Amino acid sequence: MSAPSTSESSAAPCRNCNAPTNGAHFCASCGKIQPLSPGTDYFAFFGLPRKLLLDTTLLEQRFHQLSWKLHPDNFVNATESERELSLDRSSQLNDAYRTLRELLRRVEYLLGIEGMRNEGASKQQAPPELLDEVFALNESLDELREANARGGNTSAIRARLAEAHINFEKKRSEIDEQLRALCAQWDQALDGDADRAARMKLMTQMNELLNRRSYIRNLVAGVQKELVEA
Repeated sequence: MSAPSTSESSAAPCRNCNAPTNGAHFCASCGKIQPLSPGTDYFAFFGLPRKLLLDTTLLEQRFHQLSWKLHPDNFVNATESERELSLDRSSQLNDAYRTLRELLRRVEYLLGIEGMRNEGASKQQAPPELLDEVFALNESLDELREANARGGNTSAIRARLAEAHINFEKKRSEIDEQLRALCAQWDQALDGDADRAARMKLMTQMNELLNRRSYIRNLVAGVQKELVEA
C-alpha cells in the first residue's frame, strides 16, 4: 500500500531503526508501526489522491487491510507506545473510512481541509431561484397549522404540501447530479495538474451546491415533520 503522507520529505525516519519511512504506516525495514506524518489527511491515510469519485471497492479493500494490520490484538506484546499508536490509528482509520465512503461526506471533507467549507448565512437563506416556491410552501404550512388549531379539513392543504415535498426532493436529486458532475471535473483538474485558481472555482461551486442542498434538505425535513405530526 502506498504511503499515507502527502509528502515524503515531511515524514520522519523510523523511530526504531532510523530508516526512511516515506510516510508509511509501518517501517519497510523493521516493520514497526509509525506515527502519522504531519498534515496527513484522510485521503493520504489510505494512500489515495484527493479525488472525489473514488473507487469505493479499492477504498474498502484498503480499509480491511489496515483494520487487520492496525488491530490492537496484533500489539499485545509490543511496547506501550506501539499499543497506543495502534489504538489511536485504528480510531482514525474508522473515522477516515466513514468519511470517505460516501460522496457527500467526501466533498464536505475535501472542502474543509482546503479551507473552502462555508455554510454560514447562505445556508439559512433561500436560494433566489426558490424564493417563490419557499414563500408558497411557508404559506401552506401556516394554513395547515391554523386549520389543525380550529379542527378544519386539511386534506387539500396536505395534498399541496405532499406535492411540494416531492418537488423539493426532485430538486435535491438534481443538485446531487450537478455535484457529481463537478466532482468529475475536480478529478480531471487534478489529473491535468490544474492551477489553484481553477481548483478554487470548482470548490466554490461545490460549496454553493452543498449549501443549497442543505437548505432544501431542511425544507423537506420540515414538511415531512408537519405532515406526520398534523
